[in-house]
Amino acid sequence: MSDTAAPASPAPSPSAGPALDELMLAMDVVDTLRHQEAVALRELAQDGRDENLKERLRSIYESQGLEVSDRILDEGIRARRESRFTYTPTPPSFKRTLAGLWGRRGTIGKVVAVVVLLAAAWIGWNAWQGYQAEQAAIAAQRELTEVLPNRIAAAADAALGEAKTDDARERAEQLHADALAALSRGDAEAARAGVIALNRLADALRETYVLRIVSRPGEMSGVYRIPDINSDARNYYLVVEAVKPDGTLLSLPVTSEEDGKTKVVSKWAVRVPKQTYDAVARDKTDDGIIQNNILGEKQRGSLEPTWRMNVMGGAITEW
Repeated sequence: MSDTAAPASPAPSPSAGPALDELMLAMDVVDTLRHQEAVALRELAQDGRDENLKERLRSIYESQGLEVSDRILDEGIRARRESRFTYTPTPPSFKRTLAGLWGRRGTIGKVVAVVVLLAAAWIGWNAWQGYQAEQAAIAAQRELTEVLPNRIAAAADAALGEAKTDDARERAEQLHADALAALSRGDAEAARAGVIALNRLADALRETYVLRIVSRPGEMSGVYRIPDINSDARNYYLVVEAVKPDGTLLSLPVTSEEDGKTKVVSKWAVRVPKQTYDAVARDKTDDGIIQNNILGEKQRGSLEPTWRMNVMGGAITEW
């Protein structure tokens, strides 16, 4: 088989453009000039200084081990002067803005959707808050015009219905008047407090109990105090407890005359004259048992007990 010579590569046409590697070198020269901006601008601004600039560029490439021909350097300097290989953005315009927005329509659409959702949520929240405030205002007005008047009337009727003494009726009427006054000035909190006070008064008027003098081993039946302002005087007290008809003990609010503090207690001491104190002491000394042990009795419909012995009205809660 005979050998056949391979066809020769066609010679580059004289009219063809520069080879790719030369073009790349020219672009690199432009890039080098761009990085040597201060030097390039000074040299390019002066006619006839291309040779100086070429020598400077040649030194830069030789320091990198590259040999660049004069033609390539001239092409690069000319391209830099003509701003070739440099991107100049299109100047701003309305059409350009619209085109940019259209190109980003997907992202913009998502952003708009999120903004719309947030705006809708904000509007909905404010509408809900407004609705809640409106409903609260309606409820508050209804409480003042319907609910509380009925509650006050019912509580006052209950308290006045239980009152059997003048002081009890006066107390119920005063509480009723206070609650109505709070209602008339739109003070719902004070009106509610008035209802509570009337209900407590009615409960207190329903209570019945006796004040029994304590007489148990290891417990005191009476005490006395020496006032700070008069060391020669003595205040006498009998220790009592409230006993309901079924025998259970009752805790009651008692205000101490010594410090003015009110405490709910199941046992306290009532101030009595010395004669009452001595009579109870003799009763207990006789056989260790107080036969006449009922100091007073609280009847239904009354605020205060009816006293079976002479008392002076004050009380203490500690001794």
